Amino acid sequence: MSDFLAVPRKDHDALVATAFLKRGFKADEVAPGVYLCAEAARHGVRPHIALRALYNDHYFGSKTGGCVPGAEVTVVPSRFPASETWNANKKFGPAVAYRAIDRAIELANEYGIAQIAVDNASPYLWGAGYVMAAAERGFIAYTHATSPLAEVAPLGGNRPTLGTNPHSWAFPTSPALGFPLLVDWITSNIDMYRVEACRSSGKELPADSAIDASGEVTTDPHRVHALLPFGTHKGYGLSLINEILAAFIGGSLPSLRGRLTENAREKNTATFYFQVIHPEALSSDNFGMGRNQLDNLKHVLADILRGNPDANIPGQMEAEFRHRSDEADALLFTQDEVDGFNQLASELGRDPLQAKPL
Repeated sequence: MSDFLAVPRKDHDALVATAFLKRGFKADEVAPGVYLCAEAARHGVRPHIALRALYNDHYFGSKTGGCVPGAEVTVVPSRFPASETWNANKKFGPAVAYRAIDRAIELANEYGIAQIAVDNASPYLWGAGYVMAAAERGFIAYTHATSPLAEVAPLGGNRPTLGTNPHSWAFPTSPALGFPLLVDWITSNIDMYRVEACRSSGKELPADSAIDASGEVTTDPHRVHALLPFGTHKGYGLSLINEILAAFIGGSLPSLRGRLTENAREKNTATFYFQVIHPEALSSDNFGMGRNQLDNLKHVLADILRGNPDANIPGQMEAEFRHRSDEADALLFTQDEVDGFNQLASELGRDPLQAKPL
């Protein structure tokens, strides 16, 4: 028997929308957030289901001033036609991010490549969801963001001054693979959700994932002072990319992000960055054996997988879980997650979700 329970998507969406509306968000900004959370669940991405989104909003969003329901985006004047910078004015992250990826696709369709930089933002949650949407429309897309809190120590340090800072790439490989190739990672070895889970379960952390207050590596989740970048200098460098590009966009001191600031002129918000590329803009039209671009993509992927029958393509696990969800005509949640949703339903005076075994 499966570990998952099936919940009708419409019931999930109605409950989550009610929760965000009750917090003062407008219907037109709630809809993208509900959609993103549902898509995360549909693809089996547990850290970005709606329960986590509501948790994040409570600690970093509308409850603390990090997000302003009903805010409007301001587009900063620019002399570059395929490049835009926006001031999100702390508008709900998913509402801004979906609008940004749509605008980047529109510009890339005209200019071949486009970028949207977003300042003064609230967390956009599952970055991979946005670039995957672009890939499903035939574009190559990339995004990264600065995380709500600085929880990661730089290489050789012990003070947390970096976010877990995610990067996400998606490629329009559905004609070749049946799904978009999706490369999505955070730049720390683990995140704080994993630390919390280990604290609750009594398990140790993976090796080389965190340090204690004295800077010593620890596997004890109760002694964690800071997380560590994955791959030492590799994750550190990738995390720095987010922070330094954010500095060019308008992001302020990482150690202040997501925290109350005494100076009203200082900033504590996140930044986003989106880049979208039209595949035709990359083509040399000079592929081996007279292949066209799509045939060349298929041959390259086949060559990578040849002799590697057990190899996994990034995005494959998400695509397989999506198939399970679609076959069930529902979103799939664990019993603990269903219990969390039903606690939320009780608080909102709604009927509990009707979850059925697969």
